[in-house]
Amino acid sequence: MNVLATLHQLRQRLGLSASDTAEDARLLAALQAATAQIENTAGRQFSPRLATLAHNIHPRYPQELLLDDDLLRLDSILNGDGSSIDPLDVVTLPDAGLDGPTRVLRLTAGQTFTWVDTPLRSVSITGIWGWHDRWSRAWRDSADTVQNDPLDSTSSTMVVNDADGADGYAVPPRFQVGQLLRIEEEYLRLLAVDAGSNGLTVLRGVNGTTAAAHAQGTTIDVFQPAAEVEMLCLRWALWLYKEPDGRGFAVTPAALTAALGGLRRVG
Repeated sequence: MNVLATLHQLRQRLGLSASDTAEDARLLAALQAATAQIENTAGRQFSPRLATLAHNIHPRYPQELLLDDDLLRLDSILNGDGSSIDPLDVVTLPDAGLDGPTRVLRLTAGQTFTWVDTPLRSVSITGIWGWHDRWSRAWRDSADTVQNDPLDSTSSTMVVNDADGADGYAVPPRFQVGQLLRIEEEYLRLLAVDAGSNGLTVLRGVNGTTAAAHAQGTTIDVFQPAAEVEMLCLRWALWLYKEPDGRGFAVTPAALTAALGGLRRVG
């Protein structure tokens, strides 16, 4: 279940009370469909994922590598000849200091990207991929911690201090269905919240990460999608939810298409 806004947020936009949960399944389906349609149309993903992607070398420009996706964090580079390239010897363009994604890697000190048999898919880049306009602020402190002692790598239920309390920004509830959580290097998708028992049902090791054990007291962070992406997902899901059943493939409203325009990946 990959969504760019939460069930709680969509229910708020519809003015539903906390006890009115009859439409939750349809609302979640609308959020999932909206997310998929936005990402497919934009040609990029807006949730971070850990992956290794193979890239082509341009024979005329072996000092630079045009990335096939948006790179948020560079972890390692395996050159086409099997050697490793130190990320410290790489200039990221645009400058990662501007807090947006990287589109081009440029080697320094006269180094080049090389290959043995073919320049196609010869260089492997490992890192966090996705698009965000404020990556350094993309993870919010939930103001909560793991209460399992410990949380093992296979458990799908996590206990916290206060499931529906305010988060680190004084915004309640701190945990909402659909959120992407981060505990150390593991990403988890939040599937259900039981405020009475302070229990969270989670999908472990999502978005390319690996499920791992976490000690009691470990910090839990919550991914905050770019504001314009989150708002667009809510508007898109609201339209899908309100579309009458059996109408077939309705044309996407022009206002939604226009809002998506600036988020499309070019090149």
